[in-house]
Amino acid sequence: MLLENKVALITGAGRGIGAAIAKSYAENGAIVIVNYLHCSDCANKLVASITSFGGRAIAVPCDVRDEVAVKQMVTSIVDNYGTIDVVVNNALSHYEFDPKHRKMLGNLIWQDYQSQIDGSVKSIVNVMQAVLPYLKLNQGSHVINLTSDLVDTPTIPYHDYIVGKSAVIGLNRTMASELGAYGVYVNAIAPGLTYPTDSSKYTKRDVREDLIAKTPTRRLTTPKDVSGTAVFLASELSSNITGQCIFVDGGLHMD
Repeated sequence: MLLENKVALITGAGRGIGAAIAKSYAENGAIVIVNYLHCSDCANKLVASITSFGGRAIAVPCDVRDEVAVKQMVTSIVDNYGTIDVVVNNALSHYEFDPKHRKMLGNLIWQDYQSQIDGSVKSIVNVMQAVLPYLKLNQGSHVINLTSDLVDTPTIPYHDYIVGKSAVIGLNRTMASELGAYGVYVNAIAPGLTYPTDSSKYTKRDVREDLIAKTPTRRLTTPKDVSGTAVFLASELSSNITGQCIFVDGGLHMD
């Protein structure tokens, strides 16, 4: 198995992309920490699903925007499992991808931006500062940061969301530059509109169909698509790859 006995912390893993990554990691032998904030039922059902096929997982509630709570969570994980090998920074502040009812530039206030920055960037900073000593000791740890293909091609200008996710790209690069010497590989995944998820359910059919028509593969991204890339980036298959951002959007974005 690609992730045999690796301890993997996945933030915002109760549902959607995070849940798909958790399940794929468990299928590949990882011990999965399913972090969640609100939906305990979702997280517990995911853990039950994973354990039903012999996988290993626990659900851990924590608001990763809270520095103190994150430190307590990481300490508890390490006390129980000895280390953390893989971190997937997937959590974000709630967002509705509804182009017909989004806030226009002139109607946004700073708190809208701050909310997305806290969910996308502050959460990563909190988690990384807490786990860094353990990642450095492992000589082969992996960090995966979730961003969005909208940072490169804002087909729909969700200003506040895109600002937060754009900052993730910068942080991804600086972390990779510093941590490579410690054997810590840091990469990002930029999914396209991922359907179905709680956020994308607000994107109406006509908008989805328009995106599909513009996408070379003629379909939207699924959580399973993203989880496959996350397994690759957490395994030895991605050896010596760091500081990169892989776009999982059916070719809507091309370098």
